[in-house]
Amino acid sequence: MKHDTIAAIATPPGQAGIGIVRLSGPEAQAIASRLFRPASPHYPPFPTHHLILGQIISPDNGQVVDEVLLSVMHSPHSYTREDVVEINCHSGYAVLQHILHLALQQGARPAEPGEFTLRAFLSGRLDLTQAEAVLEIIEARSSAGLKVAASHLAGGLGQKVTGLREALLDLLAQIEADLDFGEELPDMQYAELTPVLQALHTQISDLGQSYVQGRLLREGLQVVLAGRPNVGKSSLLNQLLQTDRALVTEIPGTTRDIIAENLVIQGLPVCLLDTAGLREAHNKVEALGIERTRQQLSQADLALYLIDASQPWEVEDAEQLAALAEQPALLVLNKIDLPPKITESSVPDTWLHSVVKVSARTGEGIPALKGAIFQAATGNAIPPTNQVVTQARHKQHLDRCRECLGQALELIKDGQPPELLALELQTAVQELGAILGLEIGEDVLDRIFSRFCLGK
Repeated sequence: MKHDTIAAIATPPGQAGIGIVRLSGPEAQAIASRLFRPASPHYPPFPTHHLILGQIISPDNGQVVDEVLLSVMHSPHSYTREDVVEINCHSGYAVLQHILHLALQQGARPAEPGEFTLRAFLSGRLDLTQAEAVLEIIEARSSAGLKVAASHLAGGLGQKVTGLREALLDLLAQIEADLDFGEELPDMQYAELTPVLQALHTQISDLGQSYVQGRLLREGLQVVLAGRPNVGKSSLLNQLLQTDRALVTEIPGTTRDIIAENLVIQGLPVCLLDTAGLREAHNKVEALGIERTRQQLSQADLALYLIDASQPWEVEDAEQLAALAEQPALLVLNKIDLPPKITESSVPDTWLHSVVKVSARTGEGIPALKGAIFQAATGNAIPPTNQVVTQARHKQHLDRCRECLGQALELIKDGQPPELLALELQTAVQELGAILGLEIGEDVLDRIFSRFCLGK
């Protein structure tokens, strides 16, 4: 672990009431003492966990830079378990940069992205799942996502993985004791380990499978609105957003480029993409828009294919529905406020379970459509009641651990040498340890913390 002192601006750029310059390391207090002049000359020197009113003074010329509140947190009772100083000043580019520059002049160095949290992890204050949860909280886009991230930060996921790892270590210890001291111990019946291993295999498999929900909570659901021109895609976008975001006209092909907007449905972040109408292009610009629509459809988590229910079926609709048969999609019958030419009875049998009827003009059916989107994406499994995996890295380690336990079960079944069983369990333990940061390389740590912002 590095033992120098780092400094960074810990608040976003822009004008606001408060901006913070944060320092951490053995020289943090000494640097602060050379820059800070307390309002009360009789104030004791930097008591821990107090706010002290004063001024930041430039050591070069004695000029006042800003009136601030200074807080000092003595080691080990701080975020990094080092001495930490936070200078709470007025927020603005010039003042924050000036105070940071003064701190660097006095011996601090610029912090790297995520370095404060990296130091918290290296000092043992956080395990790696908790450190990653800090970024999850910052990036949370919904209340459900924030709930999961807060649970991770509180140590819920780490405790779950730790418990699984300790159970595997107990099994491994029994096997290695039998290998080393078998002559002095009663004969070990390896078949008796099968129920315990199977239970652990199931728990690890279930935890890994929760990534399907976790990814949606963290990254959100990409929903593409598709269909022929003038079926009401832009009107539906506006109705779902409750704002006039997309231009709506009676002229076919008004939407040429992708329009993306975000909303939250039952705690699930959703990115709605309004696209160009699917039809034979009449010019190069329209052809580019239609091609982008097809690209977005191929990448979507869910497609909403709209049909104007006040008009007869078109050949193009049947072709597009056939193309969507292999991916998650809902068939939306729009304009139900008008006399119908299409009803559920005329919908192809393969789509009957995926039909939602709405009026983008009046709002009729919109709550049912939101519920159908949520159901199609999650199976009504959110908000979660247990720990949920939200990081692809965790999912990969859990999958490899599950594979090792599967191999271990096969070895017991086939009566293979216990040395091979021990090797599989050792690898499984290592995979769970990597999730917690117990067995992980410096290159992986660099990759994880490089995603953090400066000052965190």
